[in-house]
Amino acid sequence: MQDRFAEGMAREGAAADTKLLGDFTSIYCRGLHATATRSALVSDAMELGVYGRKTPVVCDECAELLRYAEKRRALCPRDPKPFCSVCDTHCYAAAQRERMREVMRYAGPRSMFHGYAVSGIKHVLVERAARKAAAAASAESKEM
Repeated sequence: MQDRFAEGMAREGAAADTKLLGDFTSIYCRGLHATATRSALVSDAMELGVYGRKTPVVCDECAELLRYAEKRRALCPRDPKPFCSVCDTHCYAAAQRERMREVMRYAGPRSMFHGYAVSGIKHVLVERAARKAAAAASAESKEM
């Protein structure tokens, strides 16, 4: 495991974001890949204990996406990290970014039935504020 990865996961919010990605990917995989063989995730974040006792159980395809997302989150150059949807630096390759959007769009609304109702509402409010701030900053820079 890389030292940079471990350092990145130690930054504020990285472990919580990664755990949430794991939970959402599990919801997505359980719903859309029900016939695929699923197993407990093996990854660098698992070795660090990011997921705690609740290991994501996903198919190989989702495990690959999740390992990719773990690395991107740990190595994100922005500090503090904004929401990916409003960030001007895209850490994900286009194909993986689209796949992660699929996962979030599927799992987001269903997450409230899996214990994420309060955090989902907070996420929507914070993202809305981040979008407004990004739009205001963009408009201000165009005026200059």
